[in-house]
Amino acid sequence: MREKREAAFDRLSDGIWQMANTNDSLKTILNPLWIGRRFWGYRELIRQLTWREVVMRYKGSYIGLGWSFVQPLLMLCVYTFVFSVVFKARWGMQSEETRVAFALTLFMGIITFNLFAEMLNASPTIVLRRVNLVKKIVFPLDVLPLVQFLSVLVNSLFSLSVLFVGMLLVFGTIPWTAVFLPLVWLPMMMLSLGCGYFMASLGVFIRDFNAVVRVITMMLFFLSPIFYPISAVPPDFQVFIKLNPVAIFVENARRVFIWGMAPEWSWFVGGAFLSFLTMASGYAWFMKSQKAFVDVM
Repeated sequence: MREKREAAFDRLSDGIWQMANTNDSLKTILNPLWIGRRFWGYRELIRQLTWREVVMRYKGSYIGLGWSFVQPLLMLCVYTFVFSVVFKARWGMQSEETRVAFALTLFMGIITFNLFAEMLNASPTIVLRRVNLVKKIVFPLDVLPLVQFLSVLVNSLFSLSVLFVGMLLVFGTIPWTAVFLPLVWLPMMMLSLGCGYFMASLGVFIRDFNAVVRVITMMLFFLSPIFYPISAVPPDFQVFIKLNPVAIFVENARRVFIWGMAPEWSWFVGGAFLSFLTMASGYAWFMKSQKAFVDVM
């Protein structure tokens, strides 16, 4: 098995070298029109696989898809008790902030972060869990990370609907700036998908990568403003927090959906540019490295 992996790494290195020296092939892979036509041609396959991925998550349970609502609410209650009751944390955006308001603000951060974290944690095993598909030459393997991402997005939309109802019950309205949420989430989605393509490929060659990714995700969880605003970080360290694109997207999601404020456009543009580069390079990496998958499966 070790010899097979070493041979696969050699093929992977050769493929990346050829990609760097074959402009026509690289231009084709990175052409948005080519990618769009490719995924549109497989739209029915993508739809079926996405729905199966969503349903399989809770298959056999009594509540079924209801866990998409129950699970985040249970974790929300725990986090709210620990941080608002025990540690007495506050966001400081309202003069009289209730625990319910704190909980909703916290929930928005968790939903946005989980859109990235769930994709990251699942990606290293996306290909490994479908060995039978890897050996089918005609199967488009590049749809697998996209299917995983879409299933995560559906789960996030379930949670967002719970938050939407909670906002109406507590505040009686939703800020008009909530219309910016899809725009704020777009870079996060590009970053999640790009990292997913990278992780799905590397997870085939490095089997320990799954454990490494989970550690990284946990670190990002606490280094992102999930339980605290960026303003609570000492000024000398705020710039380092803002270099984390996930932190910017989490903070901007709260600004537009909870606090009725416009996004921080300067940091948003930088994060969006980084996310686009990650998505493009991740897809190119996956497309070139997939030729070596069968050698190590």
